[in-house]
Amino acid sequence: MPVRPDRRWITKQWLVLSTITAFAALAAVIAHAVVRLATEPGTGVDAAVTAIWASFGGVVALSWAITVPAVLLWFKNLDYEIEPDKVIIRKGILTKTQQNIPMRMITDFRLQRTLYDRFLGIGSIQIQTAGQSQTATGYEGKLAGLDAWAGLHEDLRSRLRHRPGSPAVSEPGAPGAEDIHALLEEVQAIRRVLEASR
Repeated sequence: MPVRPDRRWITKQWLVLSTITAFAALAAVIAHAVVRLATEPGTGVDAAVTAIWASFGGVVALSWAITVPAVLLWFKNLDYEIEPDKVIIRKGILTKTQQNIPMRMITDFRLQRTLYDRFLGIGSIQIQTAGQSQTATGYEGKLAGLDAWAGLHEDLRSRLRHRPGSPAVSEPGAPGAEDIHALLEEVQAIRRVLEASR
C-alpha cells in the first residue's frame, strides 16, 4: 500500500523556518537595543546597528534560499510503502535512500504529533525495532506528514498484534507470561550470584 506525505508537511517546514526567523529577528532587536543603550551617541552606533541588521538579513536570506529548494526536493522524493512483510521508506535529494524495515523486527509504532502537526492536522509515525536502530532517538524510521495518521497508526499496530508469534496469536505450546516471568526470575538469581562472587 503506497503512502505519500501530505502537502501540509511542506507548510510545517515553512512554519518551522518562520519561527526560527522570528527568534533571529528578536535576537537582532535585542542586540540593537543593547548597542543603542550601551553606546554613547556619535561613537559609531549607527554603523554597529547597520551591521547587526545586515547580518540578520543576510543569514535569513541565505537560510530561506537554501531551505526552500531543499524542502521541495525532499518532499518530491519522500514516499512510503506498507507491505505485509515490511515498511519501505524512500527519501533523499542527491543521494536517494530506500530503507526496508522488516515487520518481524518492528516492536512498536509510535504516534508523534508536534504543535505544528496538530495545528495542520497531520501526524508522524515512528517505527521502533528490536535493537536495530543506530539513531539517537532509538527509532529506525519515520513516516512523516501523514494526513490519515490515526487510521494508519491503528492498522500498523493491529498488524503487530496479529502477526505470527505475537502474544495475541501465539502458537500452541509457545511460552506464556508465566514462563517468561519464571525465566526472568532465574536470570535475576544468576545475576545476584555473579555479583556476590565478585
